[in-house]
Amino acid sequence: MRKSEYALWALLVLAVLAAGSTMVSLAKSQSASAANSEIYRQLDLFGEVLERVRSDYVEKPDDSKLIEAAINGMLSALDPHSAYLNPKHFRDMQVQTRGEFGGLGIEVTMENGVVKVVAPIEDTPAAKAGIQSGDLITALDKEQIQGLTLQEAVEKMRGPVNSPITLTIVRKGVDDPFDVKVTRDIIHINPVKYNAEGDDVGYIRVTTFNEQTTANLQKAIDDLKKQLGPKLKGYVIDLRNNPGGLLDQAISVSDAFLDQGAIVLTRGRNLEETQRSNARPGDLTDGKEVIVLINGGSASASEIVAGALQDHHRAIILGTRSFGKGSVQTIIPLGSNGALRLTTARYYTPSGRSIQAKGIDPDVTVEEELPDDLKKKADELSTRGEANLRGHLKIEGVNDDDEASQEEAGSSSYVAPEKEKDTQLNYALDLLRGIKSVDTETKKKAEAN
Repeated sequence: MRKSEYALWALLVLAVLAAGSTMVSLAKSQSASAANSEIYRQLDLFGEVLERVRSDYVEKPDDSKLIEAAINGMLSALDPHSAYLNPKHFRDMQVQTRGEFGGLGIEVTMENGVVKVVAPIEDTPAAKAGIQSGDLITALDKEQIQGLTLQEAVEKMRGPVNSPITLTIVRKGVDDPFDVKVTRDIIHINPVKYNAEGDDVGYIRVTTFNEQTTANLQKAIDDLKKQLGPKLKGYVIDLRNNPGGLLDQAISVSDAFLDQGAIVLTRGRNLEETQRSNARPGDLTDGKEVIVLINGGSASASEIVAGALQDHHRAIILGTRSFGKGSVQTIIPLGSNGALRLTTARYYTPSGRSIQAKGIDPDVTVEEELPDDLKKKADELSTRGEANLRGHLKIEGVNDDDEASQEEAGSSSYVAPEKEKDTQLNYALDLLRGIKSVDTETKKKAEAN
C-alpha cells in the first residue's frame, strides 16, 4: 500500500507540473499570438492605405516609389542613421568605402527636413567652394529639399563629372541664405595626409576611415620614421572634422598604437550579441608620444580611436568635445533589391563608456582661435552634435527627466586654414616639445599665442 501511495503522489506531482508548464506555454503562445495579431492588423491598414493611394490619387503613382518611400519612412522613424539603400545607392556606397566615388565631397545627414553638412572632405569641390561643417542645405538648383529623403537629396547632388549644381546654404552667423555653385567631380579620397613638423614631430591627418586608411597610416608612420630618424619625438594624429567610416578600420588604426587590451566593445539588443575587439602585440610608433586632435566634427570611427587611446592612456586627447555618434550601422544586403543600413549596436570605449549623444571630452580642452570677424559669432558657430539630431538614440540607463542634463551638444568645428594660426595644432606641438605641460585636472583652456 505504501508503494502505491508514493506512486499516486508522484503521478499527482507530475500532473501538476505538466499542467503548470502547459499553462505557461499557453500564456506565452497567447501573448505572441496577440502581438502577431496587432502586427497583421497594422499591415492590413497599410495595405488599405496603399490601395486607396493607387486607385484614388489624382495621378497614377509609381508603385515601386511608393513602397520605397514607405520603407524609408519606417527606417527614418528609428534613428537618423538607419536607411534603405536601393540597388544604385548600395553600389555607390560600396564604391565610396573603397575610396573613390562621384559627387561633391561632403558627408551629410538629414535634420528637420533639410540636409546638414557633417563635414566637407578635403580637396574636393565642396571644400574648395567653402562649404563648412554645420551648414544646412535647403535647396538644390533652386528646388527645395523639404519632403525629400536623405538618399533622394544625395542622388540629386550626384551627376555627370564637370556638371554644376547650385546649393542654397543656411549658415549660423549669416543672416540670409546664400547660394554656392559647385562643379561635380570624381572624388578620390586620400584618407591619410602627413608631413614633418620641423625636424622632430610627425603630423598625420586622417580624413576618413575607408578601406585604404590603415595601410596609408602605416606608410605615413614608416616614411616619417625614415625622414626624422632619431630626432622624432612623437606624433600628432589629427582627427578633426573626420566624420568616421568603417568600424574595422577604426579598430585597426587604434591597434596601430596599442600593444594589448580592448579597443572597442559593441553591444546589440541581446547580451549574446556583445563583441569585444582586442589589440594585437606591436606598436607601430615604438611607444613614441601621441597626441590626438578632435573637435565637434569628429564622429563615429574617429571617436572609437580617440576613446580607445584615451582609456589606455596611450595618447593625450586635445581639442574640443566630439560629435557623439556612438552607434554601429550594419549593411544587410537584400539581394537584387539593394541593402538595409540598420543601427544594430551601440559601441563603448574599453572602460565601458558610451559616447552616444555625449561625445569624447578631451584631456586638454583647447578652443581653436577664431578670426576677428568670427569672434562675435563664436556661439553660433558651434556644431550641432548627435544629441541635437531628431530621433537620435537616447543615453542608456537614465530617466527622461535626467536625460537632457546628461546629453551634450556639439562643439566648434572650426580649424584655421593656415597652420601658423592653428591654435590646437600648435598647442599639441608645444606639448610634444616640452614647451607646454598637460594639466588634465583643470582641463585648462589654451590661449592663443
